Amino acid sequence: MAQPTNTFDTYDAVGIREDLQDVIYSISPTETPFMSSAAREQVKNTFHEWQTDALAAAVTNNAVIEGDDATLDAASATSRIGNYTQIMDKTVVITGTQESVDKAGRASELAYQIAKKSKELKRDIESTLLTNQARAAGNSTTARTFGSIGAWIATNDNFAGDGSSPTGSPVNGSDARNDGTQRALTEDMLKDVIKNVWNAGGNPSVVMVGPFNKQKISGFTGGSTRFDASEDKTLYTSIDVYSSDFGDLEVVPNRFSRDRDALVLDMDYWSVGFLRDFTMHELAKTGDAEKRQLLVELTLISRNEAASGGVFDLTTA
Repeated sequence: MAQPTNTFDTYDAVGIREDLQDVIYSISPTETPFMSSAAREQVKNTFHEWQTDALAAAVTNNAVIEGDDATLDAASATSRIGNYTQIMDKTVVITGTQESVDKAGRASELAYQIAKKSKELKRDIESTLLTNQARAAGNSTTARTFGSIGAWIATNDNFAGDGSSPTGSPVNGSDARNDGTQRALTEDMLKDVIKNVWNAGGNPSVVMVGPFNKQKISGFTGGSTRFDASEDKTLYTSIDVYSSDFGDLEVVPNRFSRDRDALVLDMDYWSVGFLRDFTMHELAKTGDAEKRQLLVELTLISRNEAASGGVFDLTTA
């Protein structure tokens, strides 16, 4: 078949209107499981402090003679620890012309970019909270940083032979853990950490992992049997709740956690402290453009790191 001579088609035409859908699609994830689960509180200084304590070990020979004078027990002081606040920001600059032209998918470029940067800032916070960053006081030329979760968990951690825990007595976020040679996550590793957390007094409720090790956990067999629900053609292979000897733990995949870490968390002992909550303000106008800065200042509060634990130095592929 051939087109008849002198047929006028869309390849010849001038002035056909563009067909651009008036929607902008984004697949980028914005869930922040750790920050959403942690407590939220207000802090009042760039170095926020709190105290931790522990009871003396239980004794099995606590017996006294009838009528004997009391023996005075020694008292121990609390531990005073803290973390620095970290300033995080995103900026937007939009020309007056771009704000005025007719756009697809958004009426205001400035409003659209502010909303986009707000989501990006939220992702940055989640990623930083879960990384392996030591706290730093900063100065006039160096930014302050808070000690992230990798610099806090030390009492109940399982790591490679050439890795090491954060140092400090007590651990105070000032030393990042030393990453070791990566090895495959096993159920025995996870069970060991859960047991140690429970022995220390914690009641962990969450195992937080990246996508690779979420699938590793789903491959654990334990004492379970996998079921094939033939009536609805569904094969159940995922583990969303790990039932341990010391309670049930929700297995939570987190896109922003380090995939080499499997965190065993008692979320009652983690908090995010805000010195300055999320704010947005105008920057000085120096030309034909609108400038905005989105800003937050916050810190991670580890109320007692021994209430949590982690399996570290894990393979990610």
